[in-house]
Amino acid sequence: MAVESTLESVATIGPSFHEKLHPFTPLTGGEIRKAARSIRTLYPSAVDLQFKAITLQEPPKKEAVPFLEAEHQNQRLPESPRRAFINYYVKNTDKFHEAVVNLTNGRIEYNVRLGPNMHAPGDAAEIVAVEKAALEDDGVKDEIAKLQLPENTVVISDPWIYGTDGINDDERQYQCFLYTRDPMNAEEADSNHYAMPLDISPVVDAVTLKVTRIDKLPTGADNQLKATQPHKTRLPNEYMPKYQKPRSDLKPLQVIQPEGASFTVTQQGETGQMISWQKWSFRVGFNQREGVVLYDIRYDGRSLIYRLSLSDMNIPYADPRHPFHKKSAFDLGDAGAGGMANNLKLGCDCLGSIYYCDGVISDDRGEPVNMKNVMCIHEQDAGIGFKHTNYRTGNGVVVRNRELVVQSIITVSNYEYILAFVFNQAGEIAYEVRATGILSTQPVDEGVEVPWGTVVHPGVLATCHQHLFSLRIDPALDGHENRLVYDEALPMARSKDFNPHGVGYFVKETVIDEAGGFDVNYEQNRVFKIQNASVRNPVNGRPVAYKIQAPPFQKILADEHSFHRRRAEFADHSIYVTSHRDGEFYAGGRYTNQSRGGSGVRSWANRKDNVRDVDMVVWVQFGMNHIPRIEDFPIMPAEILRVSLKPVNFFDKNPALDVPPSEQAFNQSVLVSESHQQPSLEAKIEEQGQLCCASKL
Repeated sequence: MAVESTLESVATIGPSFHEKLHPFTPLTGGEIRKAARSIRTLYPSAVDLQFKAITLQEPPKKEAVPFLEAEHQNQRLPESPRRAFINYYVKNTDKFHEAVVNLTNGRIEYNVRLGPNMHAPGDAAEIVAVEKAALEDDGVKDEIAKLQLPENTVVISDPWIYGTDGINDDERQYQCFLYTRDPMNAEEADSNHYAMPLDISPVVDAVTLKVTRIDKLPTGADNQLKATQPHKTRLPNEYMPKYQKPRSDLKPLQVIQPEGASFTVTQQGETGQMISWQKWSFRVGFNQREGVVLYDIRYDGRSLIYRLSLSDMNIPYADPRHPFHKKSAFDLGDAGAGGMANNLKLGCDCLGSIYYCDGVISDDRGEPVNMKNVMCIHEQDAGIGFKHTNYRTGNGVVVRNRELVVQSIITVSNYEYILAFVFNQAGEIAYEVRATGILSTQPVDEGVEVPWGTVVHPGVLATCHQHLFSLRIDPALDGHENRLVYDEALPMARSKDFNPHGVGYFVKETVIDEAGGFDVNYEQNRVFKIQNASVRNPVNGRPVAYKIQAPPFQKILADEHSFHRRRAEFADHSIYVTSHRDGEFYAGGRYTNQSRGGSGVRSWANRKDNVRDVDMVVWVQFGMNHIPRIEDFPIMPAEILRVSLKPVNFFDKNPALDVPPSEQAFNQSVLVSESHQQPSLEAKIEEQGQLCCASKL
């Protein structure tokens, strides 16, 4: 590829003295095995277990905060036991359990079988088994035979989490959607099968791995089903580069850092990292569900955030017909960002001087899985940070905005999400999502148009759907007693003596006292801020704060009585605020697979706890309504969403003032444009006290 990226020039420090003690270091492979062995001791040796997750059980906050403070003050570190959280099935049954194992003393602290309608996410081995079960079923083979596909056609099964409609869905199931590869190129494993959907859909029981039902898919403008007809093979629509005619006029664009990167990585444990860059410091973790998690984020030693992660995402689809009406994916809760993380490639997914981080998760047998290169850390130029030219003198100052990026990429069957935490030199944090990949498709009859989707290829319908995300912010803004407020810009009443022209406006601040869900109001420029009222800015005396800037999005469209809305508890408000409680990490609830709702952030907010000047958590929702375009197929140009956290009265001036100015000697640009100076006048007082103006140019 036309880039130059390096691995050698990042400052790294080996494992520290505290690596075995630190409460946020992800589980090692040895700890995963130890936890699995502990659970197996509860059962006879002939009983087989299917592990769904073995991951770090983070310590209670009352344990972790003193540990962090002692660490930053170079004091003796308090004890913090290492614990593992496990969920598992007794294999080939519906007996689903969760447990906590104290790895420090070897005790099982908690083990319980969960009740009805609580199901584990899918895992890689199970999904492969479901694909096989669907394609090897005699009934499915009979239905495929009726389609009279060309000889040697390869049929592909895409298992989907079954979803919820309250009708015979208490047992854990998969809905499989079938496609074919291009029959004229059947050996091409990378053939875009989403361009060739079939109209039959097997349902597979996740326990027995047997097909329990074969659904016919509606292909017209209504919900009528047609008898199986011979399938009409379509022309392929491929996305792989070898099937394209590449452009020949693209010159190389190389990201070169001749002195290496400006960040430092301190390795802790097998997969824990401490990052330092441009006054920033934070810890990086990685787990099966959330993927990348950041802890103990500080700027110039000042505490900002205790824990930051993408908490949940939901993708509800718009087609109201069976079985599409159940399509509502919770990609983190139903599958897991850790398990779906890509092995990132140097010079392709990340450019420049790159530091890669590995992850360790568990498989269905309770064995560790080493995930190579699941994160990349690098710097990037983000344009001008600030600039001003004194037009009277022609002298200017310009500073580039350099960013530090901690990036991961997950593949969820057809879709990709590029997920990045972004830091800059002005004390700002952003979370960025880029959505790309391939649309989830279904068959449609020729000449049919429907208002809930777009025909993107002959015989191929891409249904409208929403992408709804929830970012969890556990703030620690100069301490853990914070509040959430919002500002609104309101017009000032016209008055004869003060606002006779009716142009004045003012800003009103409202403090939120009680947990709940809230919405952005763009007509009033409503901006939410996290504040610490006990710490005041030395210049203006106002509370230190960070404001939340999130892109506008349409809330979930499914009605309030639908399972879609009941399950996606975060998707009906721009902001939720709750009191902090240990273990409340996931906005849609811990178990989203075929969930019923009632165990996520909306339910927690309904406790109506006090959230003023206490340890509280803020949940920021953002997203997009994806109305498919034909340009989104066969592969979708990335859609970009970004949530920003920006300081408000936190510093006494622009914190990036000490960033060196942008100069050619430093940047080594190839072509420098001529300078331009705007004509100006200046006035001097002469001897007689008269004002005399003269042109500067």
